Amino acid sequence: MKKLCTALCVLTLASCQTIDPYTGETKTSKAATGAGIGAVAGAIIGAATASKKDRKKGVLTGAVAGGAIGGGIGYYMDVQEALLREKLQGSGVQVKREGNNIRLVMPGNITFATGKHDINPSFHGVLDSVTLVLNEYDQTAIKVVGHTDSTGSLALNEALSEQRAGSVARYLRQKQVSEGRMQVSGFGPRYPIASNDNVEGRQANRRVELELLPI
Repeated sequence: MKKLCTALCVLTLASCQTIDPYTGETKTSKAATGAGIGAVAGAIIGAATASKKDRKKGVLTGAVAGGAIGGGIGYYMDVQEALLREKLQGSGVQVKREGNNIRLVMPGNITFATGKHDINPSFHGVLDSVTLVLNEYDQTAIKVVGHTDSTGSLALNEALSEQRAGSVARYLRQKQVSEGRMQVSGFGPRYPIASNDNVEGRQANRRVELELLPI
């Protein structure tokens, strides 16, 4: 039983390894340690409470239950993060993990034409990949937020950011993502992530973000 418990722990940790497509680094997910400890504890309890002939089954059942409890919400979000990183690799969309929240940063230059809020047809496939994960893991709330650079009037930028966020939200709804999960807003240039004093910074600031929060 000791060998089986150890193997289960190793497998649990291995399954939570993800590769960051931007750095190429392999890393252990934030919930892997808790899930691994939970799996071993569950396996021991399962073995102790099962009859002799059902001991192996009890170990496996306990390990699965313990892993889920040990990982908790973090494990649920870890799985989504791993799937999103896999599906969005090379797309230009950044996947950022902040605690138990996941943020997808969609640069405006690949999502929309300049000054427009209609989604580029070439970006539909990327959003389709996102919706597959959102529909499979539906215990998350979704913030859809538009941002712009500081070029032009504040009123124009706020309207454009709201329209772009609205376009993304409508596309998600068309792909069966529940409207009740989504909160849509546009902040114009109020929350830059780079300097608006140069071309590169302004380009980075023009974006739509999806933030996934556990319910």
